[in-house]
Amino acid sequence: MNVKEILKRASELQPELLEIRRELHKHPEVGFDLPFTKAFVKKKLEEFGYTPVEMGKAGLVAICGGKKPGKTVLLRADTDALPIYEEAEVDYRSETDGKMHGCGHDMHTAMLLGAAKILKMHEDEIPGTIKLEFQPAEEIFQGSPDMIAAGLLENPHVDAAVMIHVTAGLPIPSGTVMIAGGGISAASCEQYHITVHGKGGHGSVPHETIDPITAAAHIHIALQEITGREIDGHDYGVFTTGRFEAGQASNVIPDKAEMWGTIRTTDPDNKVGALIKKRIEEISAGIGAALRCEVSAEFYDFCPCMIIDNELSKNIMRYMKELFDERAIDLSVISGGKPGGGSEDFAFVSHEVPTAVMFLVAGSSGDGYIYGQHHPKVRFDDSVLHRGAAAYAYSALRLLEQSN
Repeated sequence: MNVKEILKRASELQPELLEIRRELHKHPEVGFDLPFTKAFVKKKLEEFGYTPVEMGKAGLVAICGGKKPGKTVLLRADTDALPIYEEAEVDYRSETDGKMHGCGHDMHTAMLLGAAKILKMHEDEIPGTIKLEFQPAEEIFQGSPDMIAAGLLENPHVDAAVMIHVTAGLPIPSGTVMIAGGGISAASCEQYHITVHGKGGHGSVPHETIDPITAAAHIHIALQEITGREIDGHDYGVFTTGRFEAGQASNVIPDKAEMWGTIRTTDPDNKVGALIKKRIEEISAGIGAALRCEVSAEFYDFCPCMIIDNELSKNIMRYMKELFDERAIDLSVISGGKPGGGSEDFAFVSHEVPTAVMFLVAGSSGDGYIYGQHHPKVRFDDSVLHRGAAAYAYSALRLLEQSN
């Protein structure tokens, strides 16, 4: 298929993709608990002529091509939503309280379904195999390793992997595709949970208590010295306590105080992250002992940094220039070549096979799309769905053509 045909096919699918995306948006589900989403995607794939296979706890995989010899390209869309209340003023708002597609995964799913339909129409022409992945639990960094463990990258073996993520709230025209350059493009992430145990009592007699709030506050302040004094200024390492809970009444000193946060680095060997974790444990325990509290620190849901293959990235840039001309740009134009601080669990795949990442602008700040991902008021411009479908399909086809 040539560029014009891909764009024509994708444009014709726009009304259907719009309907798919908005239906998914109205029924957001989180983590691995995706009964509606998985059934919906599976049904659509079957309508398009696929035989989707369930993989892992809630994933789906479909195969296109394979009738001609060649390599295998993986295209991925994540399917889960966020546990937040939607505040966006749209006609297709979430019908599930406390859940919202605030990161655009409904957009990704619709776009990959569009690509699946386009590719199926021309399956006999595909010089190799295209593996379509619909992945759950990206927001908790568990979906990708779960599907890898279940055999995602084998049978057939995956030679290259590509994902697209939508973005909103940037001063860039909707429909622009940004391609991440080679190297580290996104930070690793690991959650931490610090629990401080004291001895509660009445607020009028603090001397009869062991105040965990005071100890936790000292721990929180002291931890800032890790990045300020212990990490090489040339390294990227940041951690943030985003949740702090203690007590239920103003006149009661509680038994316990808790903190939750994230650690992020751009070190592929995670040596910086290991240092931060070690010092969190040591500082927390030391201050706890000084203030008569027992302290524990737990770490969980690790996601490595994203590694972009340089040659693959250059090829994807060339293909997107062919497809969208000046509306395809190098992400470093925006980022200054610096890795992003956000994390993405497709990074697990990037540590196994050559990987490329594209970002599709779906809502320019100049057009009133002022909120970004994970905000309860974020809106995405779904008029660009066909461009995402075209980008998925064309990138896979061109990669296979070039590899033969």
